[in-house]
This record gives sequence, structure tokens and C-alpha cells, in this order.
Amino acid sequence: MDLEGVIRSHPTKKDSWKTVLTLAYQSLGVVYGDLSTSPLYVYRSTFAEDIRLSETNEEIYGVLSFVFWTITLVPLFKYVFIVLRANDNGEGGTFALYSLLCRHARVSSLPNCQLADEELSEYTKDGIESNKRNIGWRLKLTLEKYRVLQRLLLVLALIGTCMVIGDGVLTPTISVFSAVSGMQFPFPKEQHRYVEVPVACIILVFLFALQHYGTHRVGFLFAPVVITWLLCISAIGVYNIFRWNPYVYQALSPYYMYKFLKKTQSKGWMSLGGILLCITGSEAMFADLGHFSQLSIKIAFTCIVYPSLILAYMGQAAYISKHRDIGKVHPIGFYVSVPDKIRWPVLVIAILAAVVGSQAIITGTFSIIKQCSALGCFPRVKLVHTSSKKHGQIYNPEINWTLMLLCLAVTIGFRDTKRMGNAAGLAIITGMLVTTCLMSLVIVLCWNRSIFLAISFIFFFGSIEALYFSASLIKFREGAWVPIALSFIFLIVMYVWHYGTLKKYEFDVQNKVSINWLLGLGPGLGIVRVKGIGLIHTELVSGIPAIFSHFVTNLPAFHQVVVFLCIKSVPVPHVRPDERFLVGRVGPKEYRLYRCIARYGYRDIQKDDNEFEKDLVCSIAEFIRSERPAACVVGTEDTENGEKLTVVGTSSSNLEGIRLCEDDGSISEMTGASELREIKPLEMPRKRVRFLVPESPQIDMDARQELRELMEAREAGLAFIMGHSYVRAKKGSSLMKKIVINFGYDFLRRNFREPTFSLSIPYASTLEVGMIYYV
Repeated sequence: MDLEGVIRSHPTKKDSWKTVLTLAYQSLGVVYGDLSTSPLYVYRSTFAEDIRLSETNEEIYGVLSFVFWTITLVPLFKYVFIVLRANDNGEGGTFALYSLLCRHARVSSLPNCQLADEELSEYTKDGIESNKRNIGWRLKLTLEKYRVLQRLLLVLALIGTCMVIGDGVLTPTISVFSAVSGMQFPFPKEQHRYVEVPVACIILVFLFALQHYGTHRVGFLFAPVVITWLLCISAIGVYNIFRWNPYVYQALSPYYMYKFLKKTQSKGWMSLGGILLCITGSEAMFADLGHFSQLSIKIAFTCIVYPSLILAYMGQAAYISKHRDIGKVHPIGFYVSVPDKIRWPVLVIAILAAVVGSQAIITGTFSIIKQCSALGCFPRVKLVHTSSKKHGQIYNPEINWTLMLLCLAVTIGFRDTKRMGNAAGLAIITGMLVTTCLMSLVIVLCWNRSIFLAISFIFFFGSIEALYFSASLIKFREGAWVPIALSFIFLIVMYVWHYGTLKKYEFDVQNKVSINWLLGLGPGLGIVRVKGIGLIHTELVSGIPAIFSHFVTNLPAFHQVVVFLCIKSVPVPHVRPDERFLVGRVGPKEYRLYRCIARYGYRDIQKDDNEFEKDLVCSIAEFIRSERPAACVVGTEDTENGEKLTVVGTSSSNLEGIRLCEDDGSISEMTGASELREIKPLEMPRKRVRFLVPESPQIDMDARQELRELMEAREAGLAFIMGHSYVRAKKGSSLMKKIVINFGYDFLRRNFREPTFSLSIPYASTLEVGMIYYV
């Protein structure tokens, strides 16, 4: 169940150099596959603007100068030296930045946050001094005071996320299409697209069809493929430099950027949309940080990727500077600079590298949608864990086939690198702009640095990215509309789902049942208590949900043991297994009503196996065994209902706690079995369940009786009761709210998955209680 908590690749102690170098080697196949294939299409997209090459080579030198300084300033300076430091307990990406801001400024979009969440091990934050003269403190208070600013921050994070999803459509398309463009040479220029499009579509279908099997079986090939590709393009670059133009290094001077824009004017400015493709995949260095380490990613980029890319672009520029008329026969691009004798082997390596780079962005799209769903910003989707050993290896069938159809539509609809590049460029640069904006807030709120440092950061890097953004946006009608349209659709889905979920939670809070109503029913709740455990799924972290009173008032019987189960996400990447559950009582002890809150980080994987049930029952049993008088309980208190919650870990993380054995009585990972004492039920049930309890401290008779009743209830079976909600806008709501709730949210709720899929509860054990929510 909590395998992800055990196999984290970031121990607290400092990694050895052997470990760092191994991670750096592995990161080449996962992180840099996309960035390393950018030489396939950068020059081809740039010179698609009909820029004529003169004998002075000012055009090609200017493009090379732009490429060199863009790669140096954005991936190297911005991401490697600055952004990688803004990690959330070793995790990176847009949600990592947003999570940091949520914890430091209390602007979380999650409605059911608790003070106990701030005691989690990964809930670390450096407080800002409460000084009115401190600009960071005033900015924090402003964000916490105005809901509109919190919503703008959420929308900004969602826009960046939507652009990453759009990149998951466009990057595989342009990478594969550019890789197969090497097959064009035996054919006339007019027939190129008739060869490239079918082959690219076949490779894309093959790529997405393999996602179901996961990458762990062929993942060991990723790094060798990318290394081979980087060595190949750098060797070809060195050959072209010495063979055609050894003086091409002069183009590294920024003066050639000025000469390029001065000579080409508007066409040169528009060509910047193609140049920015040289930093495709830079965001992956930050987004995939959780699988590696800062040092390993820095070493891989500075020592291997960066010099290889610079040599590749310099070699292409050297060749084109001596073959200025090559564009009349073939499109200016990577393959024209490859020697004829090795063109076909290079083509094979390029296709493999494009597939590896596409695989990384597709897997990243699955991961970021899972994170959105965990934070309540995306409907629930099916997650298939393709590897039981590697953390984060997930597959999403619905999203996978949707991405494939969109990739095929873009490939068949555009059929040329120019419009694909325009679309991909806008998605890339918009995501980087969002990162820059969020980073400026992190510098002030999280790092406690000067506001002038944040302004300098956003001014310097924001100016560079704004220049490229303007060049990409001007090509709206030439392909740039695609990421805008995709992002707009995904943004609407995300915001509608988040808005509907938030309103539904507010209705639950307003309509929860008073504890006095429960006390008035007595220990028997006024109904027949039958054997078994009733799990009532609720989003509430305190109080009694309305579906419970609705159930009790309409049916004459209920289970012997009742557990109000809340599965919630917290704004941290991971929750340690020993901090997984918060357990407490609802009402007096004789009522046998418990509250159990299972907490997961936005990167945690909720495994769909039977271990969750065992962990849940064990957490309640451990709470009963270790319960102390109210004055001694370490936990949190709900002042409204007087509930005390205690932190309890999973059974695998608490080797000295109660263990649950079923049927054969085997105990996984049990040590010191002789030190455990067995409590048996009074009667032999059909399904044997045992609790193995430590010898000390001694358990009083009341606790032993309560544990015995819990065992009997577990043997009788477990039922999952959940509310089947019909959400409607209440009378007097605006027309827009009615459209969003009655049509938008209702459509998403009916066509996406219910919370049952987050657990391993069989359908036969599920009971739905229908309720209408007027929000």
C-alpha cells in the first residue's frame, strides 16, 4: 500500500558520488530526451519565415547567436542555478511552486485543511517575520485577505498546467514528425509530406499503444539512446565546423543578434518563435526533479547536454553558411547537414531519440493530471500502476487515447513543421512565463529574500520570455491557436470541477449533523446494529455528514462499527506511511463510531489493493490500544465537536503496533513474533481474523472488549457507503452558475469516475445513498 514511502530515491543523508553519477546517467533518458531532440526542428522552423541568406551570413550567425544565448540564459542560468532550488521536499514542477506558496501564505485551494497537516514531516516552511515594514509579510497578509488574489494564483497555476498538457500533445507530434523528415531525400520536395505524414502517424500510434505496458521494461534503454544521440549530433557538429566553417564560433557574440534583427526586421522577429524551440523540454528539468536530485540533473546538463547541443547548432550553422542555396532543394534543417554516408543510421537514432523524448512528456502528462485530480482541480480518472517497484510509473487510459487522437489530428491537419513549431512554441513559453511569475513570489514568501531580487528576477527572465511570447502569439492563425484552444478547454474543465467540488463541500459543512442529534439517539442509534463495519465516505474532516442521518432515518438497521472515512490530499508531495492516518472517536466510546482521515500528498500513489482495508482496520485497532485519557492524547482537537484525533501509521510502518492476520494468519514483514499476544474472538467465525498485540503496555478490559468487537465486525464483512450526489444550483442563482453547476459539473460527475475507484472495495460491498445538493 505504501510502497512509495519506502522506495523514495532521496535519503536524508548526502548521496555518494557513485549514486549522483548514476542518477545523472539515468536522467539523460528521462529528463533530457525532449531537449536533446530540439536540433531536429529548430533551424527548419526558424527559416520557414522565408528569411533569405546573404553572402555575409549575418542571418545564420544571428540565429545561432540567439540559440546560444537562449540556451545559456534560460535552461542553464534560470533553471539549473535558480529554479531547481525552489523544490518542494525534492519535488519540482508548477504544483511544487504552488504548494510552497499555499503553505507559506495559507492560500490553499483545498477546503478541508487541518492544523494537524502542518505537523507533517514534509510540511516545512520558513516563517516570515511578523513585521509590518516587511514587504514579504504584507504580501502574505494581502494574499490571505483577498479571495480574488487566491483565485488568480490558482488560475495562474492551472494555466501553466494546461500548457504542459498541451505540450504533451504538441511535443510528440513535432519530435516524431521532424525525426522522420530524414526520409524525404529520395523524393521530390513536393512529395515530402506524403511520405512524412503516414510514417509519423504510424510511429505515434505505436508509441501510445505501448503506454499500457509502462516504461520499466524498456526504460533501461532510454539513457543509452539519448547518449548515443547526443554523441552523434555533437560529432556531426564538430565535423561540420572543421569541414565547412571553423570561424562559426564568432556567431556566439551577442552583437549578431542585433545585426540579425536590424537586417531582417519583422521577419526576424517572427522567426523567434522557431528559435525558442531550442529550449523545448527545459521545464522537464524542474518537473522531473522528484525522480532524481539537483546535483545529478545539474551535472548531466552542464557536462553532457549543454555542450552537445551547442556543438550541434554550431555545426548546422557552419554547414548552412557554406550551402546557402540548399533551401531550394530541401527544407533547411538538421538532415541537410548530415553526411550522406551516415544519414540513414542517424535517421534510425533520431527516431528512437524522438520516441524516448515523447515518452517522457507523455508520462509527465499522466503525472500532472494525477496531481490536478489530487488537489481537486481535475475529475477523477483511472490510474494503472505499470510497475510495482518504481515510484510514479502510472498509465491513464482515457488521457492516453485522447492525447493520441489529438496528436494524430495535429499531424494530419498541419503536415508541416512550421505550424507545429508555432503551436509548440507558444505552449512552451507560456509555461515558462508561469514558472517565472510563481518563482518571483517564492523568492519573497518562501525564501524571505528582498522584493527587489524578485523584481529583478521577473524583469530579466520575464523580458526574455515575453519577447519570445510575443513572437509566438503573433502567429495565432498559423498554428498558435492550438495550444490556446486546448488550454482553454482543459482550463474550463479544471475550474468547473474545482468550483463544483468546493460548493459541494461547503454544502456538506453547512448541513452536517449536530453531535447533540447523535447523543439523543443513544448507543443503539435508535436502530438495529448488525455485525460488520460500515465505511461512510465523506469529504468532511469533522462533524457528522448528512448522508449518515439520511441513511439512519430511512433504514431500520446499521453496522456494529461505523467509520467516517475521509481520503484527503494535503499540499505536500508525499505523506510518510507512519503519518498516514488521523484516527479519533465520534461521540462516546460505547457508540463505536470512529473517524479516520487518510492523508496523501499530491504525488503519492493510492494503490488499489486490499492492503488499504487492513491498514484502515489496524489504524483503528492501534488507536483503541494506545488510547489515553483526554488530557494525555497527543493529537488535534476539533473545538466544535470535541473530537480528538491521533496520528497513526500504516501497519507496515509500525512494526511494534497491532498487526492484522486473516485466514492463514500469516504476517508480512513480522519480526519478533514471540513478543506478540493473540486476542481471539469468542466464537469461531467463517473468516478468521486475528489481532496480534504487543505484550506491553497492558490493555484494560474495555479496550480488549472493543478490539474483540472490531474483530467480529471485520469478520462479518465491510461495506462502503457513499453519497450519490446530484448537485444543482439553488433557486435565485445566476444564469452562469446554473450553467456551470447544472450542466458542466453534472456532466463531468456523470462521465468520470466515482471515489470508489480510489479504493479496492468490490461493487457488491458498495451502497450508494442518493442526495440532492442545492448549492
